[in-house]
Amino acid sequence: MARHNGRGWHGRVLAAALGVTAVATAASVWTAQADPSGGGDAAGAAGRPAASAAGTPGAQGGGAAKVAVTIAHASDRGERGVNITIDDGPDPTWTPQVLQVLREYGVKATFCMVGPQAKAHPDLVKAVVAAGHRLCDHTVSHDTAMDHKSEAYQSQQILDAEGMITEASGGVRPMYYRAPGGAFTPYSRSLAASHGMRPLGWNVDSKDFERPGAAAIVATVKQEIANGPTVLFHDAGGDRSQTVAALREVLPWLKQQGYSFGFPVR
Repeated sequence: MARHNGRGWHGRVLAAALGVTAVATAASVWTAQADPSGGGDAAGAAGRPAASAAGTPGAQGGGAAKVAVTIAHASDRGERGVNITIDDGPDPTWTPQVLQVLREYGVKATFCMVGPQAKAHPDLVKAVVAAGHRLCDHTVSHDTAMDHKSEAYQSQQILDAEGMITEASGGVRPMYYRAPGGAFTPYSRSLAASHGMRPLGWNVDSKDFERPGAAAIVATVKQEIANGPTVLFHDAGGDRSQTVAALREVLPWLKQQGYSFGFPVR
């Protein structure tokens, strides 16, 4: 999502979880063909970052699938594909409602989960996986300024969240890494890719986080879907009833326009 000043709401609420480190390197892995295309970040192409105390980018860890370090925006369904991505959960109130809407319209999505949220609600993580959706690492504390922090801090944020999500899912590892607010660095992209997580961007910000009303969310998606296939929504961080209502309108509209639903390229 767009940047929201510093650590964000997760950083204030969940700071106590920052010391947890649990990376499940022996867990089962979803594999896919790495795609060499994708956008860069503000820092440019990945260089040769120094190793931090929490991990060394470049060395494949625990049998992770090899993926590109560039930021993915494209869909595996091609030019008429759409990737629905859901951030900041899971949340016990809103994630089940989002899952229900996706089920009603036969849509698969990518859920970008905050580590402590996943740890607190493993039943929801397992429900997401059981429904055929994919998992994405969205860090521990949703720090939208983490691109200005040390490599050790970035490693802790990414790898601790990966471990929490993997454990909560029962062994299914995240396939993607999305930096909060798009706060990618060459180091974080390389680290995520070395753990089999393709860096994931977005093309359309629905602005649902601002709660402008369901009609405004729908209008934003309709106006901006020509910008690219990956659409950003949220299932946590506050009242997400507008998101649920908007999805009920947006999903059938996209189908009527001839779009199909897929996953971000790997």
